[in-house]
Amino acid sequence: MADFNNIPKEKFKFANKEISHDTALSTKSKSYWGDAFARFCKNKGAVVGAIVVALLMLFAIFGPLFTPYSPSYSDLNYSTALPKLFEDVDFWDGCKDTSANKETFISLYAMGKETGHNAVKRQEFTIDSSSGSTLYYYREDSYHKLGCMYRNIDEETYMQIQEYQNVTGRQVLYPMMSYTDRKNLLAPQDIDNANFWYRTKVSGGKTVAVLADNSDPTSIIPNYNSHEKGSVIEQSLKYNSLRIEGDEFVKDGKTYCYDYARLITDGYEVRVNYFEYYTYVHSYRDKDGITEPYFVFGATAEGKDIYACLSNGARFSFIFGILVAVVNIFVGAIYGAIEGYYGGKMDLILERIVEVLSAVPIMIVITLMKEYLHSSGFIVLFMAYFLTGWIGMAGTTRMQFYRYKNHEYVLAARTLGAKDRRLMWKHIFPNALGTLVTSCALVIPAMIFSEVSMTYLGIINLESSGNLTSVGTLISAGQKCLLSAPFVAMIPSIYLALLMLSFNLFGNGLRDAFNPSLRGAEG
Repeated sequence: MADFNNIPKEKFKFANKEISHDTALSTKSKSYWGDAFARFCKNKGAVVGAIVVALLMLFAIFGPLFTPYSPSYSDLNYSTALPKLFEDVDFWDGCKDTSANKETFISLYAMGKETGHNAVKRQEFTIDSSSGSTLYYYREDSYHKLGCMYRNIDEETYMQIQEYQNVTGRQVLYPMMSYTDRKNLLAPQDIDNANFWYRTKVSGGKTVAVLADNSDPTSIIPNYNSHEKGSVIEQSLKYNSLRIEGDEFVKDGKTYCYDYARLITDGYEVRVNYFEYYTYVHSYRDKDGITEPYFVFGATAEGKDIYACLSNGARFSFIFGILVAVVNIFVGAIYGAIEGYYGGKMDLILERIVEVLSAVPIMIVITLMKEYLHSSGFIVLFMAYFLTGWIGMAGTTRMQFYRYKNHEYVLAARTLGAKDRRLMWKHIFPNALGTLVTSCALVIPAMIFSEVSMTYLGIINLESSGNLTSVGTLISAGQKCLLSAPFVAMIPSIYLALLMLSFNLFGNGLRDAFNPSLRGAEG
């Protein structure tokens, strides 16, 4: 054991021969906002919420720029068309796995065999007879299952379609069955169904295919009407169009061609493949930027593009929520500052006004404005929420002014001659700003949710105001087809849920960042 009482003198030496002095602190000072940002970044949930809010906002701002469709566009022929993003994979491809009996399957398979637009994806299918009845299993393409349709068009349109076919090489017009065969070989309910181009018969009140090989559902026999080439009929029908392969055939030494049109009183009845007809109408005739039917998020029951409606509806919700929050924080901050700073009789009078306004239900305000103002849904919503929306912000500001107005730095400024306006906005208000910013971040999702609720219930109809829509309107439309097409309601519902959840995380993170004493508190 060392003897510390008898340590030799030579063992002692200075640790540092230089005279040491206190050194200045090398840390950098942080501003109020910098310190709040640093605390915010430590809250992982709040950061994730902020990122999700930013992504949803970017979708709302830029989403409408990436689609040629508008909220007012609709095409009932593509009602509840499935979401489509990919072509070659069996996911998000506008198709669904389904099964059908023989006649239904033959009708769908025949569409692809005739036009190349496969209602049965890749024309692939399996047969199952284990249950006693034969079922065909396949992936049904919701964009091509429409097949062909009859259209009555004038001569100008007829010639324009032929010109489009010759220029692009894309076939719109297809040969048609004779009207006599349609009446005799099709069941009454199928006479106007243009997808029967093959040999059929009526059995048990239903249209049944006549196949070359009854055991092979793909052995379809064409049954097109025809005329002699160069005949008066061909001249009257003004044929100058792209024809299908094998259009001409020889019979009894004469050359025949299939009929692509039928003369009617005011023009022509033609048989068009609707997918190609849709492409012709939008890309060639209207030139509206739409090339072919393609709905990334699918279509509603009214044939509206969900992507276009959702992005435009979300844009409106953000604009509405932010605008109302900004106006309310401006009005509420002034009103609450006057209440909190002056107090006394002023506070008493202003608080009674607040109590009267807050006692009026917002639903009554909206109903009365809608009834008597006859303004657009946006104006009604904004005015209704502006009338009472600032009350909460005024209460928060009032509380903060009562909290800070008697602090030493305020008394010192008053002693030095600062006027009331300077004391309110230069000394007290900056200290209350953090709480107000947090409140504003939570007001925005509240306004968005209120707007969505009003449009969902049908109290406010934004679509009557022009090219506007709402997430609530979209969810309401999806409710009507919840069992047959759940994605119509599910996609906007997921968007709304993400928006509300991420905004709450973001707002709670701001609350903790600006007021560390409330970290983890409920509210």
